[in-house]
Amino acid sequence: MKSKVDFINEKTTRALMKLFIPLMLAMTLTMAYSMVDSLWVGNLLGEAGMSALTASTAIVLIMNSLSMGVGNGVSVMIAQRVGAKDMAGVKRAAAVIMTVSLVFSGAICLVGEFASEFLLAAMGTPTAVLADAVSYLRLYLVGNVALFVYMQFTSIFRAFGDSVFQMKGMLLTVIVNAILDPIMIKWWGFNGVAIATVISEVLCLAYALLYHNRKKWFSFDFKAMTWEDVKTMSRLCVPTSIQSIMPALSSAVMITFVNPFGLTALAGYGVVRNLELIMFMPTNAMSMAVTSIVGQCKGAGRMDRARDYCKTAMLTGGILIGLSSTLVIFTSPILSGCFGQGAEVGAIVAEFFHIVSIGYVLYMLTSCVQGYITGIGRPEKAMLLLIAYYIIFRVPAAVILKAIFGLPGIWLAFLVSHILACVLAFIMLQISYNRQKICSSVEISA
Repeated sequence: MKSKVDFINEKTTRALMKLFIPLMLAMTLTMAYSMVDSLWVGNLLGEAGMSALTASTAIVLIMNSLSMGVGNGVSVMIAQRVGAKDMAGVKRAAAVIMTVSLVFSGAICLVGEFASEFLLAAMGTPTAVLADAVSYLRLYLVGNVALFVYMQFTSIFRAFGDSVFQMKGMLLTVIVNAILDPIMIKWWGFNGVAIATVISEVLCLAYALLYHNRKKWFSFDFKAMTWEDVKTMSRLCVPTSIQSIMPALSSAVMITFVNPFGLTALAGYGVVRNLELIMFMPTNAMSMAVTSIVGQCKGAGRMDRARDYCKTAMLTGGILIGLSSTLVIFTSPILSGCFGQGAEVGAIVAEFFHIVSIGYVLYMLTSCVQGYITGIGRPEKAMLLLIAYYIIFRVPAAVILKAIFGLPGIWLAFLVSHILACVLAFIMLQISYNRQKICSSVEISA
C-alpha cells in the first residue's frame, strides 16, 4: 500500500479506504495499547488496581483526547494548504504547530503535577485507591509532552495523505508497552505501569522524528512564523480540542455517578470503557479520515468530492460499527474475565452493552458529520454538536435516569445521548449542504 493518497483524483471509496484502513489499524493498536495496562493491572493487582487505574485514566483520556483534538485542527490547517498547493504556508504552519505544541504541553505537565490530587479527589475517587491514582497520574504527565508532540506529527503526515505512519508508530508503542508493563509492575508495583507508558511515548516521538527526516515531505520555517498563523491554529485547534475531550470529559463526569455504587461498579465501568474502544476504533478512524480528506477537498475547491466522501464514510462506517457492536454485545461477559474480574463485574458489563447497543451505530454517523463539518473549516459547529452530545444531553439524562433506575439508569443515559446527538448532527449537515448550494449559486451568477 502506498503511503500517500490522492484524495482529489482517485475514486472516492478507494481513496477513503486507503486512509481509513491504516487509521483503523492504528486505532486498533491504540485500543491494544490502552488495554495492555488494564490487562496486566487487572490480572496482577486485582480489583483495587483496576479501580485505581480507572480513576486515574479518566484524566489520562482527557490528556490523550486533547492531543488528538489539537491534531485534528492541525490536520485541517495543513490539509487546506496542501490542497491549495501552498507549500510556503505549510512550512510556516508546521513551525508554529511544533512551537505552540511544546509550550502548551509543557504548561499542562507543570499544572497537572500540582493539581492531580485535587482533581482526582473532586471526582470522588475512593480513598482506598486515591494515593495510587495520584502517583500514576503524576508520572504519566511527564510522558504526555512527548505524546502531544508526536500526535501533531501524525496529524501533519495525515494531512499530506500519509496512510501508514500512525499505524507504524502505534505498533511500536504497543510492543514496547506490552513488554515493559509486567517488568515494571514487578519492580515498582502500580507505578510501574506509568513508567512503562512514559518510556513507550518517548520512543514513539523519536520514531516520528526519524520518519520525518526520511520522508522530507515538508520542513519547518521558524523565521517566517507569523501571529496570523498562530491565530489560525487557535481558531481551528481550540474547537477541535474541545470536541475531542468531550468524550473523555463525559467519561470523567460519569465516573462521579458510578462511584457511589462501590468498587465493583467502578471496576465494571473500567472494563466497559476498555471494551468500548472496540467500537470507538473504527469511529475515530473514520472521523479523522473524513476531517483530513474534506480539508484537502475544501482547499482544492472540490466540495462535491467532500460531500461524496461524507456519504461513503457514513455507509461503510455504519456497517462496520454494527458488526463490531454485535460482537461485543455477545462476548462482553467473557471478555470481562480477561481483565481478571469476577462474575459480578461481568454482569455489570453485559448489562451496559445490552442497553447501549444500537447507540454505537448512531455514534458513527454523528462522528462522520463531525469530521465533515470540521474539515470544511467550521470546527466551532462540530464543537457545539459534541458539547450537546456529551454534556447537554448525557449529564441531565444520567441525573434523572439514575434517580429512577439506579446504575442501569446511568447506562440508559448513554443511549439517550446517542439518539439525540445523531438527530442534531443530521440537522446540522443538511443546513451545511443548503448553505453550500446557495454559495455555489451566487458564484455561478456572478
